[in-house]
Amino acid sequence: MSDGANPLDSFEQQVENAAAYLDVTPGEIERLKQPERVLSANLSVEMDDGSLELFDAYRSQHNGERGPHKGGVRYHPGVTRDEVVALSGWMSVKCAAVGLPYGGGKGGIRLDPGEYSATELERITRSYAVEMRPLIGPDQDIPAPDVNTGQREMNWIKDTYETLENTTAPGTVTGKAIQSGGSEGRVVATGRSVMLSSRELFDHLGRDISEATVAVQGYGNAGSVAARLLDDAGATVVAVSDSAGAIHSPGGLDPDTVGEHKAETGQVTGFPEAEQLTDEALLTLDVDLLVPAALGNAIDAGLASDLRADTVVEAANGPLTPAADTVLNEREIPVVPDILANAGGVTVSYFEWVQNRQRFSWSLSRVDEELERLIVEGFEAMVAAERSQETPDYRTALYTVAMERLLDAAGESGVWP
Repeated sequence: MSDGANPLDSFEQQVENAAAYLDVTPGEIERLKQPERVLSANLSVEMDDGSLELFDAYRSQHNGERGPHKGGVRYHPGVTRDEVVALSGWMSVKCAAVGLPYGGGKGGIRLDPGEYSATELERITRSYAVEMRPLIGPDQDIPAPDVNTGQREMNWIKDTYETLENTTAPGTVTGKAIQSGGSEGRVVATGRSVMLSSRELFDHLGRDISEATVAVQGYGNAGSVAARLLDDAGATVVAVSDSAGAIHSPGGLDPDTVGEHKAETGQVTGFPEAEQLTDEALLTLDVDLLVPAALGNAIDAGLASDLRADTVVEAANGPLTPAADTVLNEREIPVVPDILANAGGVTVSYFEWVQNRQRFSWSLSRVDEELERLIVEGFEAMVAAERSQETPDYRTALYTVAMERLLDAAGESGVWP
């Protein structure tokens, strides 16, 4: 399915593509491509049986010109240094694209969490927090959930930091449980920004989202929430998938019922009255909107050539390889890039951090209203840049917006020493 593109190569190529439309020096381009620092650690953790295991762990801080670094922590056997660095770069661009006063950060531990008990995962997480302690903090670098992590892991990181620092600092992490200082609307935020981006795209194209057919690849948090909210907007979700396979029903699927089936069985396959498909078959269905919401590099040039979707809205980070981007551009299939479409997560994380600093909680309606405003403004800035810069696609256009904001902040700060 993937052509094996290195995520860091993909990020650097995207920066270079956008730089061609800006008045920037080679040094400024390199500054935007490289992280400020990367901490690599070997976590030595005792297992339940008394044995010791070592885990490769990383935290990358990409660009802090606009504020504290911000980004998730993922647990996955495929985690690499290059992946974490690339993801931190995408976070820098994403935060700048939607106007958040953050820099980019990202972290990860190479492991399959399904192979460890809850007590082992707690020890692994607390060990990670100890090793990352010199980098993290509410004014330095604020971790958040990512692949295979959630409220539980964030609460463990927060408690470890607060214990070691002998303080109370709920803004050390975001994505926490409500009773631990979390925000209303955070769990569904990424899926909501996917829905909002899709709605804005269809409005811009003069089409009605309520008449759209939708296929969603990946039925985790982002994909399932996006499916439900698109269904609420009147769209017809005809296919969804997870790591076990895909299901398809031309007449439409009820996202909530599919979610209940997945909660009971662990997978979407086997859902009654739905055709079983391969993941690749889902990606090439004839639909109005395709939402890739799984891992990166899901769609390579070959698959892009076979895509029959009218539009693509990226819920995952980096689901298209650069070669796939080129193919879809040539085919004039519009793609709303991940740095806008899935920016809801970091945006509501920012709202959570603000609430933590204010020691005051916002209502759900305020969170949703502020999120919608920033996503709509981001979409409008992207479309305006595509027209003014005459870029070949939305991704390059939004990168020019974000990179100009990052370079402006760097220019205002100067270089010291």
